[in-house]
Amino acid sequence: MTGSVLCTRADAVATVTLANPGKLNAIDLAMWQRLAEIIHELSEDGQLRCVILRGDGDQAFAAGGDIEEFLSRRDTLERAMAYHAQVGEALQAVFDCRLPTIALVQGACIGGGLEIAAQCDLRICAESSRFGAPIKQLGFSMYPGELAGLLRLVGSATVLELLLEGRILGAPEALAKGLATRVVADSEVVDEAYASARRICDGAPLVARWHKQWVRRLQNEVPLAAQELRASFAFLETDDYREGLSAFLGKRKPAFRGR
Repeated sequence: MTGSVLCTRADAVATVTLANPGKLNAIDLAMWQRLAEIIHELSEDGQLRCVILRGDGDQAFAAGGDIEEFLSRRDTLERAMAYHAQVGEALQAVFDCRLPTIALVQGACIGGGLEIAAQCDLRICAESSRFGAPIKQLGFSMYPGELAGLLRLVGSATVLELLLEGRILGAPEALAKGLATRVVADSEVVDEAYASARRICDGAPLVARWHKQWVRRLQNEVPLAAQELRASFAFLETDDYREGLSAFLGKRKPAFRGR
């Protein structure tokens, strides 16, 4: 029996749920494929302003890949390359999502689960959540396309610590090392994740997308061209910019429309 990836919507927020009952939401190949499909669809949805990714229940975000299927899905070089190409596509889809993304982390966030969370813009975590990638105990290395996201998030020192030692980190240490954005009480983590989404939704949606775009661009060491600097003022032609100024001067809450 395979797991599933579910998607629900409420107002301008979509919730994507990793579900694999009995396996702490371990991610099988079909789930990786479906995750990529869903995120691609949501990214182009003009009615949405934020995406929350979470695990089913409160015991795990995802406890890694579904190891049982490795014996049949990853048993040759060709199948292993195809398998991890699909994993890489799903992770890239999350990273490339035009909408702000939040990982709501409860319980185990291990291996592939940690890789997904690392692609999100924010990681709101419960105090009892735990993080790691102890694949050294399984005798295989992390695929370079999956390693890249973790390296981008926390740097080589923390990545090597995770992979070489195989330790499982508690939420406070994960926060200190940059794996978590925010840690709150277990009883508050769901409310805090959705409160974060509402704060995002209150802002101008085009601005959120531009901020994601420019943060990524500025991590590239190539200097900005004059055309790019001019493009950074595209907001001047938007209705949302005019609405934001009008609302500020009129001392009222802005009503942004994403155009």
